[in-house]
Parts: sequence; C-alpha cells; structure tokens
Amino acid sequence: MKNNQSPQRLSIITTISLLLVNIVIYTIFSLLYDQMHIWTYILGFLTSFIFSYFIIYQTLETFIYKKIKLIYKTIHRLKRGRKSSDKSFDLQTDLDLLENVNKEFIDWANSQKNEIKQMKELEQYRRNFVGNVSHELKTPIFNIQGYIHTLLDGGIHDDNINVKYLEKTSKSVDRMINMVEDLETISALESGIIEMNFTKFNIIDLTQEVIEFLEVKAQNKNINLFASIDESKTAVFVFADKVRIRQIIINLIDNAIKYTSDTNSPYIKVSFYDMDENILIEVSDNGLGISMENIPHLFDRFYRVDSARSRAQGGTGLGLSIVKHIIEAHKQTINVRSNLGVGTTFSFTLKKS
Repeated sequence: MKNNQSPQRLSIITTISLLLVNIVIYTIFSLLYDQMHIWTYILGFLTSFIFSYFIIYQTLETFIYKKIKLIYKTIHRLKRGRKSSDKSFDLQTDLDLLENVNKEFIDWANSQKNEIKQMKELEQYRRNFVGNVSHELKTPIFNIQGYIHTLLDGGIHDDNINVKYLEKTSKSVDRMINMVEDLETISALESGIIEMNFTKFNIIDLTQEVIEFLEVKAQNKNINLFASIDESKTAVFVFADKVRIRQIIINLIDNAIKYTSDTNSPYIKVSFYDMDENILIEVSDNGLGISMENIPHLFDRFYRVDSARSRAQGGTGLGLSIVKHIIEAHKQTINVRSNLGVGTTFSFTLKKS
C-alpha cells in the first residue's frame, strides 16, 4: 500500500477505524444490557459509516487536499515558468498527491538553492573583477600622475628628466590601453560579437612565422626556440581563425620566454600530434614550472603566478584568459601540465581541414 493516499481512501480508512471503535462500544453495551436488536445494530452501523465517510471526505477534500493541490500547482508552474493563468495543468485526485508535492517541492528547493549559489558566485566574481580592474588601473594612473606633477613642478625644464618622464608616462598609457583592449576582446568573445573567420591554413607555416617573430626575444635570454616537426609532414592544414590562432601561439611562446631561465640549456618547443579529426599543438618549456595550486587559476582574468615579473614586462594578466576564450570559440579545449623546476606544457586542439 502506498504511504500517501487519495481523499477517498483516507476517508474509508478513517471511517472504518472509527466504526471499529463503535462496534466495540456497541458490543460492550449489548452484552451488558442486552437491549440492542440486531437490525437496529446494523442500521446504526450503516448510518454511521455513510455519515462519517462523507463528513471526513468533505473535510479532507475541502480543507486539506484542495489547498495542497493549489500549492502543488503553484510550485509546478514556478518550476516551469508558467503564468498563473495557465489552465493546461490539471492534477487528478487519484494521484499520489502528497508524494508528488514533496518531490516537486524538493526539486524546486534544490533548483532555487543552485540558482542562489550561482548568483552568489557571480556576485563574488563581479566584486573580484571590479577589485582587480581597479588595482590594475591604479598603478599606471598613479605613475602617470606622479610623472606629470613632477614635470609641472619644474621638471619640464630639466633636460635630464623631462624626456625620461614623458617616455615613462607613454609606457603607462600604453599599458592602460592594452588592458582596456584586452578587456574589450574578452567581452566581445564572451558575448559572441567577435565572429571567428574560419579558413584553411598550414599550422606549421604559421608557427614558423611566430617563431621568427619572437626569435630575437628568445635569443636575448639564450633560449632555444624551435618547432618539432616530422620531416614527412611539412604541412598540416587546420580549419580555424588564422589571426586568432596566431594570437594564441604568440601569447603562449611569449609567456614561456618570460618564465624560462637563461641557465641549464633553456628551450621552448612547439610540437604537433595527429589526433584523428584534430591536431594537438603543444608549447613546452623547461622553465620555472607552476605549482599545483596555481594551475586551476591560470586562465582567470588578472591572475599572475609572478605578479612583479609580469607587470615589469608589461603584461596585463589577461593573455591566457583571452587564449581560453578563443579556443572555446573554436569549440576546442586547452590544458596545462607543469612541475616546479621541470617546466610547463600548454596544449590545445584544432580541427583538421
């Protein structure tokens, strides 16, 4: 038997229970006083049964079940976003009402709990984002303010500092511009405003172009920058946005240059692996490495493993976040693995043409 019953079943069960008590009372009185006639006994039994049933049924249906059904319908509509005028949902009284109400309420409560949790996480993310932007902009703004005040206080007439301070002001302005442009890029990627221009191109040729572009920067730190290419495969064609993929490779190699020491034969290697429908591209180095607690946050906005070095070299802290958004816009994935003192490898996939 079900734990929760309809009004009819509950009425019958309750009525029978009450009548059993009446039977016991009638029986006791008939034995004590011997005044009960059998037909009077039967008539009283039937009358009590019918009267009790309808009283109990009307009480359950009117004062309990109708109100529970109203609550059930309200929760059901709220879960599905229905308007209060929606007449399409009709609950039958022979359903296991109480069990359904309990299940609907638990599901609705869980969904509300998850929404509240997501809203709290978004609110925390918003506060962190506003705080990070304020912090990142504050440094160049204060620098610019200091340089300008120094020039206004007479430094503009000092040939030893006027040009120097103007150059520093220009660098701070450039840093702010880069930050704003990166934020605009992330916002556009998230909202879908920037559409990917998918074309067929040779990813190896593109990688070689990037290596030539960053070769001097790598040589200044005695880093061996090269692509590991199978001689039998000098061309690997992919279907992607060439401009955005170039941006990804530049960012990953440039980061590797920043965090690779100029000792112990440093190198940065770009490798390619056939993954059936996709191509796996890896950018590896034998640099400082990244600790495990930092890895989950690498693609967060403004997150820096080494804040001082990144800021000193003009980094905005948004590069890897942009990389992730571009990869996701290609419906592909990017991963990172690293060990302190051993090196780091970033790997991402692209669809083969």
